[in-house]
Amino acid sequence: MTASAQFKRSPLAMVVLGILNLEPMHPYAIQRRIKEWGKDKVVNVSQRAALYKTIGRLQEAGLVAVRETGRDQQYPERTIYEITDAGRAACTAWLSEMIAVPRNEYPDFPAALSFLMLLGPDGARTELARRATTLRERLTEMDADAEQMVTMDLPRVVMLEDEYLRAVTAAELHWVDGVVGDLAAGTLTWSWESLAAYRGVSTEAQ
Repeated sequence: MTASAQFKRSPLAMVVLGILNLEPMHPYAIQRRIKEWGKDKVVNVSQRAALYKTIGRLQEAGLVAVRETGRDQQYPERTIYEITDAGRAACTAWLSEMIAVPRNEYPDFPAALSFLMLLGPDGARTELARRATTLRERLTEMDADAEQMVTMDLPRVVMLEDEYLRAVTAAELHWVDGVVGDLAAGTLTWSWESLAAYRGVSTEAQ
């Protein structure tokens, strides 16, 4: 099996290949481009070391290659990378699979929800209400960004991830508000005794 076939893909690796598919670039410019295009909403580039590590792995797998190493009076030596034919093929394959096939990604929120009962009804209501406030603030920011994008007259296809993130955030807020409402009304409640009866949980855990 080739190194490219063994490469474990990641969102950041896919984004790097996508950017290099357009033009050769050095890592700092890749990080800047990701932020300029708002792709830092979907991949974490806050730590440049992670970006360098990803590029190094892509190079070892033969998906990117060094095009040239240059030096400018104002900057230290910079290595410019370009995508290889194998990189283009991998990028296309990853895009197709990541778009077409849903994947369990194990985010924090569902994991925490699976043990929400430990907070008790009142504690759960308080924390979920806090989350709802944050989600509303996030939606407001998204809407402001969307209005700004409209003035830039960008093609819709380059903003689809923003549409998706807003739709997911709005759906989550709707669901969280519903659960908070049920907790407030008492239609969703529990006690250690009821949990013990249902799952054999010891009441001594209180």
